[in-house]
Amino acid sequence: MRALIRSISDFLNYTFTIGENISFTLKSILIVIFVFVITSIFLKLFKRLIYRTLTNDAKIKFKSIFSFFNYFIYTIVILLTLQNNGVNLSSIFAPAAALLVGVGLALQTFIQDIISGIFILVDQSVHVGDIIEVDGQVGRVENIKLRTTRAVTRENKVLIIPNHKFLTSILFNWTENGVITKEFVQVGVSYKSDPEQVKRILIEVAKAHKVILKDPEPFVLFEDFADSALLFQLYFGINSSFASNVVKSDLRFAIFKSLQKEGIEIPFPQRTLHFANSPTLKE
Repeated sequence: MRALIRSISDFLNYTFTIGENISFTLKSILIVIFVFVITSIFLKLFKRLIYRTLTNDAKIKFKSIFSFFNYFIYTIVILLTLQNNGVNLSSIFAPAAALLVGVGLALQTFIQDIISGIFILVDQSVHVGDIIEVDGQVGRVENIKLRTTRAVTRENKVLIIPNHKFLTSILFNWTENGVITKEFVQVGVSYKSDPEQVKRILIEVAKAHKVILKDPEPFVLFEDFADSALLFQLYFGINSSFASNVVKSDLRFAIFKSLQKEGIEIPFPQRTLHFANSPTLKE
């Protein structure tokens, strides 16, 4: 019996050597595997416990943060287990220091994306379902992960945004203050037109549109005296800013017809050229 125990002990204490300084036993490998399994079970139970108290939106954010937390915990647990079982970690880290510096530089943007993703999830500046604009691109947020955020554009194209863009670029969140957004359409009319009449026509067109909200009510601003036109802006509210382009197009069609019907001219730039000392043209 003692011989069997001694044989098992010798087997478990069999030493693997890599290079001159790195060595570990079979027992240390088995302990690492055991601790890894126990840690995995504990993290899964912890995840289920937290999930029960979260809303659906919070679950998506927690899942992204927890995946990063998983990798961090596994790394710490494995390193501590190896060190407590006689593995000299300094002999592993020392020759890898130069390599880690090079890898760190290569993964600088990758790490920046992950850190930015954590900030987004904690700060809650962007949520799933929000309509955002980054670098002139507009999309509805479908998924927020640690490295990237995915959004769908009006053309049903998937927009993949590296998370560091939210920290280095100006972000417009169209729905941060609610689903209702204010849009406007600009209209230029002839100087011969009656501004009050133009205002009335624009408001009537806006109120006739099915998508435009009654509250807040549409209103018109007399924007400016341009070179060849009086400029007006028609402001209106909608609860689907993703469809704002379609609504604006509908309004322009309706405004054009209404102005034509009322005999109001939509001018275009014109220039008169005078030629000095030019001969008189005869037929």
